[in-house]
Amino acid sequence: MKDEILSELGQKMIKTVEALERDFKRIRTGRASTALLDGIKVDCYDTQMPLDQVSSISVPESRLITIQPWDQSIIGDIEKSILKSELGLTPMNDGKIIRIPIPPLTEERRKDLAKLAKKMAEENKITIRNHRREANEMFKELKKEKGISEDEFHKAHDDVQKATDKFIQKIEELTSEKQKEIINF
Repeated sequence: MKDEILSELGQKMIKTVEALERDFKRIRTGRASTALLDGIKVDCYDTQMPLDQVSSISVPESRLITIQPWDQSIIGDIEKSILKSELGLTPMNDGKIIRIPIPPLTEERRKDLAKLAKKMAEENKITIRNHRREANEMFKELKKEKGISEDEFHKAHDDVQKATDKFIQKIEELTSEKQKEIINF
């Protein structure tokens, strides 16, 4: 039972860090990235389809994203979806390919984005700590029901804290990298 709780805790913490990594990819740094367009849905074929399922997306230069639709008839729909996305991007449509230049960020905007990254990290640290609390409560319940001894309880408590420290450290490293990327690009 102890190993199951620790395994479940590890899985939850890994998912929390992965979610933060995905969120960080969506923060614009002034550098082009296909991740900026994740989540954009295109109204075509009487339904909404993810952009990456109706086109090929690439980054030929550090400040340019290109989108080549597999069906040229939906190029206007793709352009509208990008404009509606609130990313602040201006697509240029030449009839075959959509080019999206990524404008440089102002110093003030960079600072705001760095603060946003820090806020996202803090929210994920809270989630990690909540997972720690849940695991510790499960171990308390197990000890109460005589499922584990006092020594096993303290060992499990230490293991939970070590896992928490490890994942908090990982979040801090990711945040530091992202803030450097935002400020220094």
